[in-house]
Amino acid sequence: MAMDNIEEPLTLYALNNMVRGAVNEGMPLRYWVTGELSEVREAANGHCYIELVQRDDVTDELVAKARGTVWSRVYTLLRPYFLEQTGQPFAAGLKVLLQVTVGFHELYGYALDVCDIEPAYTVGDMARRRMLVIKRLADEGVIDLNRELPFPLLPQRVAVISSSTAAGYGDFCHQLLGNRYGFAFYPHLFPAPMQGSGVEQGIIAALDRIAQNIDQWDVVVIIRGGGAVSELSCFDTYDLANNCAQFPIPIITGIGHQRDESVLDIVAHTRAKTPTAAAELLIHAMLEQDAFVENARQEIATAVRMRIDAEKLRMNGMSARMPVSAALCLQNEKMRLQPLAQRLSAAAEIFLKEQHHRLELLKEKADAASPRHILEMGYSITRVNGRAVRSVDDIAPGDEVMTVVAGGEFVSTVKKIAR
Repeated sequence: MAMDNIEEPLTLYALNNMVRGAVNEGMPLRYWVTGELSEVREAANGHCYIELVQRDDVTDELVAKARGTVWSRVYTLLRPYFLEQTGQPFAAGLKVLLQVTVGFHELYGYALDVCDIEPAYTVGDMARRRMLVIKRLADEGVIDLNRELPFPLLPQRVAVISSSTAAGYGDFCHQLLGNRYGFAFYPHLFPAPMQGSGVEQGIIAALDRIAQNIDQWDVVVIIRGGGAVSELSCFDTYDLANNCAQFPIPIITGIGHQRDESVLDIVAHTRAKTPTAAAELLIHAMLEQDAFVENARQEIATAVRMRIDAEKLRMNGMSARMPVSAALCLQNEKMRLQPLAQRLSAAAEIFLKEQHHRLELLKEKADAASPRHILEMGYSITRVNGRAVRSVDDIAPGDEVMTVVAGGEFVSTVKKIAR
């Protein structure tokens, strides 16, 4: 196209100035608009610069984007009001309902000027997201898992997840270790941030470290103290709640707030309002077991005393009855032994007579078999050289022999042997 046919061209500034006029003329009112804060930047001059986006409900892709400004005179009032109403700081990630005017600047282009905000919309969206997390946990069947775990009888080994500098952690340890009953506790800190963007991953990482030596711990206590109420949304996330719900030992929360329970409070085994209350809960558990043991000790002592008293009564009764029983027993035994003694005496007498008669017979036999009796019957004993002569072969003619008879003995010489 030849330059001759081109009308006088506009400068960019002139064009943008025309757009600005058209925008101001075509959109002169204030409009309520919804969107998600993707960026919030506070400037040193007190202004707040934001980026508002809209995402597709199905694909979650960006479908619209606009820059915006909250001027310092508005932001000074808007920021504390929003925090008070929602419990959240005016920060990226929130869905908001803003009242804006539409503007166009020759240098900075299209932008929104924020005039007002409706906190109820943000609160409603936060509640909606919170309920979706709770519903998801319930649908997956994990929301009650930790609460259904049996609470340890003696929760002495305590894994504490907290910031090491948090006042709540100091309060917890002071209350626990300084208990007036003298119960022994062994708390160990697993440090994690309790505010800011790193809370979720910090607590999950601490739980992972505890799980590596799970047998060393009785309970987990997640405590926070001294933080702003506006920083509590980090305890409503799905990943954190899911990890806590499925943790294998009971979790106690002492996050230190009075508003409705966080999702973390809901899935935890037990919720305490403050770190100090969490410590008192552990002390009370120990106190219950101490009372149970003391009651059992007293019951055992009472039962032993009653048994001893009963045995004393029984022994006293036996002692009182023993002399009479002994005398009766002796009399009965005496009566039982008397006929036995009589029979024994008679049997002994008969036995002695029988033995005496036997001895007499043996004596008669012995006397009849004695050498003297035989000699008296006319028999004699002949000896040669001191040996008894039993056969004629034992002597020879001329032998001198000695003959023993009843009245004495005599010596003779053998003259002849007859066979």
